[in-house]
Amino acid sequence: MSATLLLILRLVMASALYAFLGWAVYTLWWDMKRQTELINARRVPEITVITDIEGESRSYNFSVTELVIGRDQTCDLNLDVNTVSAEHARLSYHHRNWWVEDLRSRNGTLLNLELVTTPAILVSGDELQLGQVLLKISINEEPRDLPNSGS
Repeated sequence: MSATLLLILRLVMASALYAFLGWAVYTLWWDMKRQTELINARRVPEITVITDIEGESRSYNFSVTELVIGRDQTCDLNLDVNTVSAEHARLSYHHRNWWVEDLRSRNGTLLNLELVTTPAILVSGDELQLGQVLLKISINEEPRDLPNSGS
């Protein structure tokens, strides 16, 4: 009888060990899935930049976390105006806000008629002036998914 009882005790202990390992693996998997969902839930609001160059108004929509505005062809928003520097200003989304930063431009960047000397927060309805170009900013409050950093 003691051999049978010992066998049953061994089976119960082995079952308990496998149950614990299964529970640990399931908990780790569930936590990793939750963390992945939290990371994927980060969103960036779409920003619309409306340009007014020589009376002609154009609208540009962006769903990226950073865009450079300037005269250079490689800029995300190319403004072919002599008073705009090659890389004039950067708009970037971080800390749940859109920010504007002057990139040491020759004619400066004005936010609502005030010179931008340090990065400043943008809100919908703000006006940026880059050289002689006036830009109106509109931020869509419904955020879109962040693009993958690998693409």
